[in-house]
Amino acid sequence: MWRTILLYALLLALAAAALEWLEYRYLVRGFSTEIYVLLLAIGFVALGVWAGVKLTPAPRGAQFVRNDAAVRSLGISPRELEIIAALASGESNKELARRFGISPNTVKTHVARVYEKLEVQKRVQAIEKARFLALIP
Repeated sequence: MWRTILLYALLLALAAAALEWLEYRYLVRGFSTEIYVLLLAIGFVALGVWAGVKLTPAPRGAQFVRNDAAVRSLGISPRELEIIAALASGESNKELARRFGISPNTVKTHVARVYEKLEVQKRVQAIEKARFLALIP
């Protein structure tokens, strides 16, 4: 009895496998171009993900370390460093004067000296150069 059941089960399994194989052959012949395009697309997606992971720079740490060598070589005073950092906040000269408790003319003097030491002409240039030199975060 078990032998007959196993024999029928084996024959049914072989028949199902043969039908699946025939269906597979039909699909491969009928949709071969689409299958190749799908395989190519999967390959390019995998390549894109790999390249993205390898070529994307790791995020910088939250810890900012000021470049003290650049500060010394440019001769920037601690007050001028404060002014540079305040320039990056986008405040006007009057707002900076109120924040530091000095006159607007003194702020202009500090800003002019910072421009001179950084060899720039405008606030945006000063901020960019200060960030490039790691003077401000």
